[in-house]
Amino acid sequence: MSRTIAAIATATGVGSISIVRVSGEDALKISSKLLKGANLTPRVAKLHSIYNKENSLIDRGIIIYFKAPNSFTGEDIVEFQCHGGIVIAQEILDTLLHFGASLAKPGEFTQRAFLNGKIDLSEAEAIAKMIETKSVDGAKVIARQLKGELREFVEKSRDRLINLLAYSEVMIDYAEEDIDEDILTKIESNLEELKDRLQHLLKASLQRKGVIEGFLLAIIGKPNVGKSSILNKMLNYERAIVSDIAGTTRDTIEEQIRIGSHIVRIADTAGIREATDIIEKMGVERSIKWLNEADIIVAVFDASSPLDKEDLKILEHLKDIPPQKVIIALNKIDKGIKIDKDRFKNFKIVEISAKTSVDRLIEEIETILKTISQTDELLLISTRQIESVKRALKEIELAFEPLKNLELEFFSYHLNEAIKAFEEITRPYQHQELLDKMFSEFCLGK
Repeated sequence: MSRTIAAIATATGVGSISIVRVSGEDALKISSKLLKGANLTPRVAKLHSIYNKENSLIDRGIIIYFKAPNSFTGEDIVEFQCHGGIVIAQEILDTLLHFGASLAKPGEFTQRAFLNGKIDLSEAEAIAKMIETKSVDGAKVIARQLKGELREFVEKSRDRLINLLAYSEVMIDYAEEDIDEDILTKIESNLEELKDRLQHLLKASLQRKGVIEGFLLAIIGKPNVGKSSILNKMLNYERAIVSDIAGTTRDTIEEQIRIGSHIVRIADTAGIREATDIIEKMGVERSIKWLNEADIIVAVFDASSPLDKEDLKILEHLKDIPPQKVIIALNKIDKGIKIDKDRFKNFKIVEISAKTSVDRLIEEIETILKTISQTDELLLISTRQIESVKRALKEIELAFEPLKNLELEFFSYHLNEAIKAFEEITRPYQHQELLDKMFSEFCLGK
């Protein structure tokens, strides 16, 4: 980490302020060349003139110096806060590079913070997710991890396993003596309690993945019930082709919309029916796939017609879906209601006419989103964290049998593997290639 790195830390585009960040042992020396040797006091924001390599004025901006180790990366950092717009920020960056800084790789600032012990990996992931989050509730969940709540949970779980491992090792050393039954009961009870906590954490995190990544809403139904009309009305523009010809939508159409405090991906799927050609058949298969993956399903039926065999087929597909995830949208109520509503008694029903308004449907979607996303629980926010907890849980479950049979060497082995899985959440073995890959997914300037 001997290189001094620099990057623009703000998004490209026009704005009131842009930030250029420099980090490394020569950050102060290089920055001073743009400020004509001006003295910088740590943690004091001061207005300075900024010059390029030809000594021409670039801008006047706020400069802040963070002296190591009291900075984000743990190294000397200088921040240039200049007027917004890419031209000025780029010229400052070009000048820093001319005087010896290197262009930072994506995520390199955060990687240095991790390697210098300023943050652990769970906090680093929280920084990346905070930028990408699709909801206010998601931001709240991530902020808790940013404060170190997951780190605390992992440390407590790890300490508990180390305690149990210590008991096991002592019993191995004194294998010839009778083992107190109370000790075995205590170990099993502690392990059972930890297993239950991990199962709960895993289940809650999988159920609420949409809080972090954005929820997926699938609009399903047979052809010609008004799925595309509903999508267009929700988006307030003609995104999907609307036609009386059955099978007009032959593939899934995806769009994003803000509903309440959430960004929702909406998938308008191909009409589910017995397909007449290969292309339509592929579209129907994708529709059924979306049905199984969606967080919320809007199943559309034509209220002006009795149920037919295609409608009944869709009801069959809904049988295995939790009812709280499903909204039955009875469309075309302007033509009168002839459908048997009793067939939908297990689900929430919303009656609409996509020709005029889908406001009631949007309100119901927002209600479900609030129910799903409201939580005071700690959640895992990445696939990597989820997989690590799954591995720890698997090893803990495997440890019960050897404990029961007093095969303590095998019991200790599984506890050790569980401890390793926990350590990967916060501070994995520092395999450089692995770390480079992880942090390369961060945005430039982070």
